[in-house]
This record gives sequence, C-alpha cells and structure tokens, in this order.
Amino acid sequence: MTGAERVSRSVARRAFSMKRPVLGLSTVCAVFLVWTLVSVPRSSSYPLEGGTDSPQLRFVEEFDPFRLGFSWHNMSCVVCKAIFATLDIALLSDSNMERVAHALGEACVRLHLAEAQVCREITELFRNDLIRALQESVLWPSEACGLLVGPTCGHFDIYAPWNVSLPQVPKPPVKPPTPPKPGSSQSRILFLTDIHWDAEYAEGSLVDCKIPLCCRNHSGRAGWKHTGAGYWGTYGDCDLPLRTVENLLQNVAKSGPWDWVYWTGDIPAHNIWSQTREQQLNELVTITRLLHKHLGPNVTVYPAVGNHESTPVNSFPPPFVHGNRSSRWLYDTMAEEWAPWLPKEALETIRRGGFYTVEVERGLRVVSLNMNFCAQENYWLMVNSTDPAGQLQWLINILQESENKGEKVHIIGHIPPGLCLSSWSWNYYHIVNRYESTITGQFFGHTHVDEFQMFYDEDTLTRPLSVAFIAPSVTTYVNLNPGYRVYYVDGNYPGSNRMVLDHETFILNLTLANNQPSQPDPNPSWTLLYRASKAYGLSTLFPSDMNALIKVMKDDDRVFQRFWYLFHKGHVSKPCTDTCKTSLICLLHSGRYDLLTQCDVLHGDKHSVRKTMC
Repeated sequence: MTGAERVSRSVARRAFSMKRPVLGLSTVCAVFLVWTLVSVPRSSSYPLEGGTDSPQLRFVEEFDPFRLGFSWHNMSCVVCKAIFATLDIALLSDSNMERVAHALGEACVRLHLAEAQVCREITELFRNDLIRALQESVLWPSEACGLLVGPTCGHFDIYAPWNVSLPQVPKPPVKPPTPPKPGSSQSRILFLTDIHWDAEYAEGSLVDCKIPLCCRNHSGRAGWKHTGAGYWGTYGDCDLPLRTVENLLQNVAKSGPWDWVYWTGDIPAHNIWSQTREQQLNELVTITRLLHKHLGPNVTVYPAVGNHESTPVNSFPPPFVHGNRSSRWLYDTMAEEWAPWLPKEALETIRRGGFYTVEVERGLRVVSLNMNFCAQENYWLMVNSTDPAGQLQWLINILQESENKGEKVHIIGHIPPGLCLSSWSWNYYHIVNRYESTITGQFFGHTHVDEFQMFYDEDTLTRPLSVAFIAPSVTTYVNLNPGYRVYYVDGNYPGSNRMVLDHETFILNLTLANNQPSQPDPNPSWTLLYRASKAYGLSTLFPSDMNALIKVMKDDDRVFQRFWYLFHKGHVSKPCTDTCKTSLICLLHSGRYDLLTQCDVLHGDKHSVRKTMC
C-alpha cells in the first residue's frame, strides 16, 4: 500500500464517521484493547524478499508483563470480524473514549488479566494515546483478524513492504579486515544499557508478589517463609535501587580512563502501569547527572533512546504528530540534559526525532538511532510505519558522506535490528550490506542478556560482514546479576579499521554482595565475568570470528554451555539443550527479522528460547 492510499483510507474513515451512528462498545470488543495493552502489540509485516511473516511464528516471545493465557486463536473468523467491525465504528467517535476506556478496564479485571488496580491504572495511562492511534490508523476487521486468527481470515498488510533509496554510487570493493599490528592503540569504551532504576525499591519487600514488578514499597513485607529483597538488588521480577546504580558508576569511574561511553537507554523501572511524564523526566535527569558527576567533564557519553523512556511505554509518535501527544516533552529534556556531551546539530535532530550523529574522533563517527521507530510494540506505527521520521533515509545520507570522506561509523541503538518490524529490519540489513566497509561497529541492548546478531551478504547469506553486539543489562530484571560491558576497539591511528577487537563483561554477584555474615557488603566488588577472546579462544571479534564461534557452538556443546552461562551473566536457572540450543543458535544468525522464517526448528514451535524485556 502506498502512502497516498493510507491517507486516502484514513480520510475515508473520518468522512464515513460523520454518517454513522454512535454505537456502544461491548465488553468483548474491549478485549482487543486489553490484549493490545497488556501483551504489547506483536505486529509484523511482509518482507520484501525471502519468506513471509506469520503470526504463528514467534522467534521471540515478547515480554508479557501480565502472563496472559488469553488466545485469539480460539475465536472463529466470523466472530472476530464482527467484533472488529463494532470496534472500528465505535472508535470513529471521540465521544466513545470514556466508554471504551471503562469497558477496557472492566474486561481486564473480569478476565483476570492482572490485579484490578493494575488493570485500571494501565487503562487510564494508555487510553488517550492508544485509542487516538487506533482512530488514526487504517486497521480494518479483515486485517486485524488476519493477524490474530490467521491468514485464512484475512491479510494483515498495515506494515506493508517499503524501500529506502540508496544513492547511485557503486559499492567500493570490499577488503576483508585484518588484525591490527601488535602494540597498535585501542579505544576503551564503556557500554551501559537497561539501567531500570526503581525509585520504590524496598529492601526486605516481597520478591514473589502478585503484580508485574516486585521488591517495591507496595509489594508487601516478606515473612519468614518468603525471600525478602536484598540490599543491592534481587534475583526475580525486580529492578534496581538507586544505590546500586550509583555504586556501579563509582566503580567504573575508578576503572577508567574511558575514551568515551555508549549508553543505550531504558532508565525507568518496569512499573509501566503507573508512570507519569514527571517521573520519567526526573529519572532521566537523575541518571544523566549521576553520569556527569562520576565520570567527570572529560568523558563524553553518547546516549540512545530506550523504549521505556516514554510513558506510556513504547509510545513514540512520529514527528508528524504534534501537540501534547508528541514526544517533544521527552526529546526537549534529553537535549537539555545531554547538551554538555553533544554539539548543536545533534541536539536539533534529537528534538525532532530522538536520533543524531556526531564525530567522535577524526576518522570515526557515531550514529545514535531511535529504534522505537522500528519497534513492533510502538502502536503509533499503525498510523504509518514507512520509515517514520525519515530516519533510515537520513542514515543513508550520513553513511554516504562518511564513505566519501573515508570515515568509519559506529551505530548505537536500544532495540536490536533483528527484533524490528520486518520491512524496517529488511531495509536496515540492506543498508548495512551496502555500507559494510563504513559501518565497523553496531551496539545494542534491550534484551537484558549477552548475545549478538549476525549480518551476511544478501546474495548468498553465507559471507559474514557485520555483527550487532547486544550487551547485557545493568538491571537484574529478570533473575540476573547486575552488569555492564567494556569494548576494546581498534584505536585512533592512520589506517585503523575501528572494529571491535574484544569485550569484557563485569557483574555484581548478588549472592556475595547481599549475604555477608552480618550485613550486606558495604563496598561490593564488580568483578570480571569473562573476556570474550579468552572465553572463546578468539584473536579478534570480527564478523568472521563470530561466525566461526557459532559453528563451534553447534558442534561443541561445552562451548555452547559456556555461552549459555555467560548469556545470563553467570546466573542460570535452567539448562539449554535440544530445541532451546538450536533456537538460540538460529537467533544469533538472524540480524534480519524475516531470516528467522528460515529456521526450521521454529516452524511449529510457538515458544521462545528467551523473552525480551520490553
């Protein structure tokens, strides 16, 4: 569908609404909105080539904050279309907003999808933005039911294929990277992601509570039969107290010097049903100023926007949405707080769309992407998902300029590209293929675990040409040790390839930190969990090295089980064998969403090897 057709359909819906009577909304109609809010949209699109997306094929089961058991696959096609026809009509009228919201909250409570308080608070928080996005979208009953019930009931094409335009400049000959000479300089980069500070974290509170996020003031106190939240953090559905975040920053300040820092977002906790803009901004400002305080004025931090920075969570309207529903409230504060680190030109694009580029050193540029414009959970993309904010086209222009000047480029962002909407992911993969000699590092977070995604040549999908490194989280959520990453990159000298040579992961072992003989350790130690080159016997972490590592893990289970242990930052509760192992290895291969359809083990397996932390 073209952009003009989308606009045409949206206008037609508004015009039709003037002729239609206002209808009431039944509780069963509101179930769709409940499903959207509490399970987070799992939209997918049709790739430009190489297979199709399927609602039944879920290579990653998105984090389900309410552990829903409800399934649309139990519904007939006729009933589904009737429900969505009614919903579609109801949403055409602003006067139905209160009725929709009320029915939504009551359906959530009656279906026992969450505690009553959580149901009503999340309804109130999400209702304005989500309902407005649905009103503006082109979601028709056949499309909704094609997504939820299956392709026999309709065709889901809201996120239809689209292409970015590459310059008519021939791709330069590819020269395989070579390891730097011994003694060559290296850049030491601190990498922080997914801090998830919980301002209501309470030592001694219940770890296993009835709401989606525990270890908080309102979780209840732990009795002698239950485990209480630890002083420095807790294994479970819990985020971190501010003291742990500050202790980390105190430790990394002592571990310097750092050439610079990459920080890829997700500052607030996972209490997504009760957040306010004021709280979100307070947490953004607090953590930003702690970074300034502990790292000092001589260390530059390059941030990226996480999906939790906004409220409602995942709500990032494209720039054509103006007024109170826009993201200016968030971007303006980011620009103000990040101004000491970034030049004026970068602050301007942050204010417009939450992304930017800046020269790090002569010969090296960083591009910080707002990956929320590719996110399956960003319901605003129902209105228009075709390169929101023109970000990918902007990226192409930056990369072409860098290629012309002989610059190397690092890309940072929150959500890994393989977890994006299919057409966005396909286009991004295409861009990486074209500029493989310019893009020498990709750095992401979001999943909370330690992994990576491979990029291969588009012609054969066999020659490895890039790696998206995905670093583990600072937070414990879920059932993890707190951690951070250090990257070693080919340094600042003529002819440097600026690629990742090695990385280290440091953790705070909570078992040791919380359980001293009489009290928690007042000065806990953040210790080295592993260094990649030593753990896997690699000389560099070039694409060919990481591809070789995958092959070794397939054949040598000892190496894979070591990866599985490190994947969880040294705190593993379940072994990974058989389908789990095959699925995880498949995920490592897949820097593009639709490549996962080629993983035979996942056809008919609706369960994921792990959940992402939205």
